[in-house]
Amino acid sequence: MRIRGEQVILSEKSFIKKNRMNQEMEKLLWDYIDGHMSPDDKETVARHLREDIDWQSKFQEIKAIHALLQNQELEMPSMRFTKNVMEEIAKFHVAPATKTYINKNVIRGITALFLTMIAGLIVYFIGQLHWVDNPSGTLISAYKLDAGKLNWGKLLNNTYVNIFIGINVILALILIDKYMQGKRNAARNPHWSSGDNA
Repeated sequence: MRIRGEQVILSEKSFIKKNRMNQEMEKLLWDYIDGHMSPDDKETVARHLREDIDWQSKFQEIKAIHALLQNQELEMPSMRFTKNVMEEIAKFHVAPATKTYINKNVIRGITALFLTMIAGLIVYFIGQLHWVDNPSGTLISAYKLDAGKLNWGKLLNNTYVNIFIGINVILALILIDKYMQGKRNAARNPHWSSGDNA
């Protein structure tokens, strides 16, 4: 059994080697027929063709295929082919980039969050002010703002306020970037901004 297995392995190796040799032979013969060889390689292939029967039979086979391919006429498309293709393409409308890629609800949401954070910051500042009672008892002049007693150091050194301001700055930069990117896209492709497609 061991000898039989070794014979099978040897026959597979010889089959693979033979296939590789056939492929290399075909490649060399195609190059020889097409004239894509150096003079030394041409001489080597010519010598093989004079001496080896396998090379001669493969050469005749490849030469017949080459002659068949040379006699074959190339198919030309019809005269209206280009017009037909362009008419089919014209039926489809390309969506403008600004409508496709920029969702207005996302921008509105970012703007709402930005404005809410600013309003919250203003409410926080107003809550930190010291109000003085109005002795007159009227509603309009009931409270007076005492700007001299306002402690700016306490307001601006608070960690939460700094985080709040940082987030607002980041959101403002995002909005400015989106706005500028929309203007750049409109300047590059004016037909996208109009929304009209032919």
